[in-house]
Amino acid sequence: MASLPGTPPATLATAAAPGTAGDPPAATGMRPKVVVAEKIADAGIKALEEHCDVDVAIGADRHDLAARLADAAGLVVRSATTVDAGLIAAAPQLQVIGRAGIGVDNIDVEAATTAGVLVVNAPEANTISAAEHTLALLLAQARRVAEADRSVRAGEWERSRFQGVELHDKTLGVIGLGRIGTLVAKRAAAFGMHVMAHDPYVGEERMRSIGVAHAAEVDAVLAEADFITIHLPLNPDTQGLIDAAAFDRMKDGVRIVNTSRGGVIDEQALADAVRSGKVASAALDVFAHEPLPDSPLRDLPQVVLTPHLGASTREAQDKAGTAVAKAVAAALRGELVLSAVNLDIGTGLDDTARDYLGVAESLGAILMGFSRGMPETLTVRLEGEVAANPVRPFTLSALKGALARIAENVSFVNVQHLAAAHGVRWSEEASTESPTYRSVLRVAGTVSGKVRSFSATITERKGPVLIEVNGYDIELPITPRLLVVRNEDVPGVIGRLGTYLGGQRVNIADMAVGRNTQGEAMMGLNLDDRLTEDQVAGILALQGIADARFVEVG
Repeated sequence: MASLPGTPPATLATAAAPGTAGDPPAATGMRPKVVVAEKIADAGIKALEEHCDVDVAIGADRHDLAARLADAAGLVVRSATTVDAGLIAAAPQLQVIGRAGIGVDNIDVEAATTAGVLVVNAPEANTISAAEHTLALLLAQARRVAEADRSVRAGEWERSRFQGVELHDKTLGVIGLGRIGTLVAKRAAAFGMHVMAHDPYVGEERMRSIGVAHAAEVDAVLAEADFITIHLPLNPDTQGLIDAAAFDRMKDGVRIVNTSRGGVIDEQALADAVRSGKVASAALDVFAHEPLPDSPLRDLPQVVLTPHLGASTREAQDKAGTAVAKAVAAALRGELVLSAVNLDIGTGLDDTARDYLGVAESLGAILMGFSRGMPETLTVRLEGEVAANPVRPFTLSALKGALARIAENVSFVNVQHLAAAHGVRWSEEASTESPTYRSVLRVAGTVSGKVRSFSATITERKGPVLIEVNGYDIELPITPRLLVVRNEDVPGVIGRLGTYLGGQRVNIADMAVGRNTQGEAMMGLNLDDRLTEDQVAGILALQGIADARFVEVG
């Protein structure tokens, strides 16, 4: 029997049936349970309640919380709840942990990843608040606001004693040019400051576009800056980064702000540098140990201390709770959450990319439907406008679409591990050129040495559309039920197929025809009804039909 090029003989291939393992709760018609262990904004609770059953467990002890998590799919915390491997193990159905804020120091991310649990946060919720607090501390120490306040309250009036310095025309060194660092840099420029920054993950061109001078090494910032502000995560590379040796490389009279993470600055070394006059003043919102224990910094009037207030605005707290609630709900619907901290998805995605993620998952499912087995290799290629984005999110989506057909509990967190366990090797390609459409997504796989390839785009009128199947050009909308037929390019074949499906009471919703470069013909049909194996066999028995594939996309 003849078959489609690159495919084994004909078949029926379907997706997992509704309600089977691997489906997110939303796909089964069940409302997933989410435990909220700490207070979040009312708007966040309402956002969760639209899709989930919410168990508010504020104040629950560890034993009670573990019991509540036994049948929970989601958990939402702030910073007070420690989510370690033991608590994760107590929640066998857990799919996502949401942190209403940025830092995830209180979550064992490695244990969550091993368990296939997504960890999401609210990375943009407090950016404005943290940036504004940085500027507040920058100004407070430059104008000695805290010292002057204490003096006036003590009944003194010593104007000459509290002479400050202007920000204007000074150099601000930003160490870490992420979201908050970027906002600080832009605001500092409005004060007339010269801004330079070091961040190994931000290129010189990007810095130039926001008016920041690029420093290839941290030492360049330390040597040239009049003010230094730190915006770094705490990890083995940044622990104690600003130590006694770093202070020695700074300008005399430098001023320092840290609103990122305690532990990045050696607090004893800072105190020594302030006493010696090397550092004129400092302002810290974060500390190695919180609440701040006995510390030499307490005795230094030149140092402004605040109790981790960077995100402590009404607006930031509301945004954090709402943002993480929406992320948790999206994860439980099986969507790719861009704020996930335990996914390797590169930088942010634009609106074009977001539309194409679902297309990638559909193409992964279609590949499996045609292949009847997991491919040994998988290549994901972006072309045109969508190629401005990182390819990795599309790779994860395609792998998820494929693996969900043969494995249980497939998630974006564990999909790479599962693919490797099945022996799949994947590669990624991108080109900003696309000869036919503004954006094209291509997924190809090798099974038993034969290549199967599928390409799709999104059109304004039809939405997601298959535009290539194994070398055949075709424009077939991607719908839940697809029938793809390779046939002789002669009169009568289309009519015989339509007559057969009508006799089986199978309705055709849409149809497209195409050819490959050799002039061989293909039909693609969108069906309202699923086909049985016997019905596919009946199609194959029709005169002029070389092969037929029925695929349920999802």
